[in-house]
Amino acid sequence: MPAEPSPATPTAAPDTTPEVDRPHLRLVTVTTPQPALALEPVRLVLPGVVPPRPPHRPGPRPVSKPRTAAVDADFGPRWTTRAALPDPREIGRRVLTTTLEALAGRRPIGQVGPLVTQGVFAALAGGRRPRWCTDGGAPIALGPVHVCEPVDGVAEISAVARRAGRAHAVAARLEGIDGRWRCTAVQIG
Repeated sequence: MPAEPSPATPTAAPDTTPEVDRPHLRLVTVTTPQPALALEPVRLVLPGVVPPRPPHRPGPRPVSKPRTAAVDADFGPRWTTRAALPDPREIGRRVLTTTLEALAGRRPIGQVGPLVTQGVFAALAGGRRPRWCTDGGAPIALGPVHVCEPVDGVAEISAVARRAGRAHAVAARLEGIDGRWRCTAVQIG
């Protein structure tokens, strides 16, 4: 007796579909009305290798075009060299103390004006004050003032202010402008 295939195992039917002539795919480039993208090169950072930093130039920036002496004498600030300026430590202590006392409400904010630039004065007078300056009645004690002079006519000062047993970092940048030190930036931590 011939063996019949079991119903569990299907048998493969021969492929009886007719072969259709299909077109081949091809790549078509379509122009777009937009300009081509300007891709900038990617800077790779290798592990363990410090990437190069752009040169940092603190202090007054050089004037891009030459100016006449008559214009300089009449308009704009004049940068002063370190040799023509007093010790920045004393001025720095005065700037930090006056600023902190003004922020604490112990002196008028207008007394800070002659020591700082217009931008710093506007930021200080803007009303945002650190909470530790405004809370409590304990006096603010300023520690020793540390001075760093990165370039000629620029001094960066820092100190620790203590109030009610807490320490806070304060820093400022002084630049020699018109024959005296002027505070151009203040950071209160």
